[in-house]
Amino acid sequence: QVQLEESGGGLVQPGGSLRLSCAGSGFTLDDYAIGWFRQAPGKEREAVSCISSSSDSIYYKDSVKGRFTISRDNARNTVYLQMNSRKPEDTAVYYCAAVLRVQAMCVLNGYDYWGQGTQVTVTS
Repeated sequence: QVQLEESGGGLVQPGGSLRLSCAGSGFTLDDYAIGWFRQAPGKEREAVSCISSSSDSIYYKDSVKGRFTISRDNARNTVYLQMNSRKPEDTAVYYCAAVLRVQAMCVLNGYDYWGQGTQVTVTS
């Protein structure tokens, strides 16, 4: 059974940093493309960043380019999202998702398995 669990969320001041982790269980992460998505209050869930199974293809939403970095450690069955220079508009619940493909478009319906999410709040 494929399970994903996010961690690392919390409260951070503008300009601060957080690293989110997405730990997989019940499957081998090597075979899956992974995405990070977020949903702010009153808004639709949106794609933030996605990474192919071999890390050779990476996508970032324009508003996070240069601030966020996605990476994966297949040996640890974990994908990370390093978030620097946080802005209040980054406040959201962040979800990781997986699909059994080498590479997938970074869209919601491209992913089959989802974690429960972790809250990230950027506030002074």
